[in-house]
Amino acid sequence: MTFAALGLAPELLKAVSEQGYENPTPIQAAAIPVVLAGQDVLGAAQTGTGKTAAFTLPILQRLLRHASTSVSPAKHPIRALVLTPTRELADQVHDSVTQYAKYSNLRNHVVYGGVDIKGQIPALRSGVEILVATPGRLLDHIEQKTVNLSQVEILVLDEADRMLDMGFILDIRRIFNLCRARKQTLLFSATFAPEIKKLADDFMKSPQLVQVERQNSTNESVKQELHPVETGRKRALLAHLIRLHDMAQVIVFTRTKQNADQLSRDLKRDGFAVEAIHGDRDQRARMETLAGFKEGRVKVLVATDVAARGLDISDLPFVVNFELPNNPEDYVHRIGRTGRAGATGVAISLVAPEEEKAFDQIKKLIKKELALIPVPGFSPGTEPLYSPRREERGERGARGERGSSRERDGQRREGVPERAPRRERDADPLAGVVFPSNLPPLPKRPQKQIAALFLPPRPPLPQGE
Repeated sequence: MTFAALGLAPELLKAVSEQGYENPTPIQAAAIPVVLAGQDVLGAAQTGTGKTAAFTLPILQRLLRHASTSVSPAKHPIRALVLTPTRELADQVHDSVTQYAKYSNLRNHVVYGGVDIKGQIPALRSGVEILVATPGRLLDHIEQKTVNLSQVEILVLDEADRMLDMGFILDIRRIFNLCRARKQTLLFSATFAPEIKKLADDFMKSPQLVQVERQNSTNESVKQELHPVETGRKRALLAHLIRLHDMAQVIVFTRTKQNADQLSRDLKRDGFAVEAIHGDRDQRARMETLAGFKEGRVKVLVATDVAARGLDISDLPFVVNFELPNNPEDYVHRIGRTGRAGATGVAISLVAPEEEKAFDQIKKLIKKELALIPVPGFSPGTEPLYSPRREERGERGARGERGSSRERDGQRREGVPERAPRRERDADPLAGVVFPSNLPPLPKRPQKQIAALFLPPRPPLPQGE
């Protein structure tokens, strides 16, 4: 089945094609016709199954009749509201809406907490048909009368189970009551706790259950390596492993766009040919980056889960989880990008102590006991033996290049802790000095005798004087 067979409008099909998609995922093929028919939907699907497009595309299709080129805010009331539990997911959904609405006159905006609310108001006042929001910030706007939900036709709850875990259930009920009674409701959740079922009973009309099976198996041709490391030393370990395995082509996964950009900048400073790809980069930049990666000009591609879903790269030898994903299914999707078509691949994961819960969820999902194998010099609680720049200096030395005296000294003193910066040493000259705790007390002496202890000895007098 193709997207065209689902009856989507030409402007939507054009946007979908530009994203590199031809065939819908199982959740998209099942949900899109139901949403287009105007029915309420209970979607049992996890992140990574394509569920965002499963509701975004049919929502846009249903709202195309309201598209207007008018600049009047009255012509652009909020007609679709998408609620997400976190700002990261809100950004991802907003990116998806923006991409697919590219050739329509439908406006969209995103609001969430953690940023100045004043900066979000101008776009709201100019009018938007589709609003993506976190519950708390949406209620802030409602209290300030910068948002009106009276004309909402479609309400979406994305990752409802996470909203429940985060304590948003009362906020969600309040938002439901602020919308008009006659609306289409789409609720997506990985699990359906009693509170979510009660919410569906109270606010949904004969919802259709749409579900896909959880993907919980990993390819046997993929070798999984997991290494424990503290968060602050992940980049050094990543650089070490890239050089150790001589990785000529590797995708490195991060959880957020900000982390992808930061890691890309850091690896560039370490001398790697690296680029980041995520939803904030425009289509042209993403295509150029992907072309460079396929042609070998870019060796390391740092990506978020959302951006990587549209990538089609054959014979990818390495995948690295710089950060474990929030959802264990994403781990399966990530490492499934290597070891395809009978080829072998290596999936490396860097696991920090605070990621233990995510690690346990992954093992539970794939029903395998994964061992954490320490890398010498990088185990949590040990002194660092490597740094990206030190390894780079070592490579230059091996090639016969002469570095500065400081670099050569760094090569001779491999593994020896570096001295603290001068400013730090001057601030506390006794820093790091260990004093015995069992010294006897100093004897009481007259003040002159004490002063004499710190004076140099007097030279001996000449004989005969």
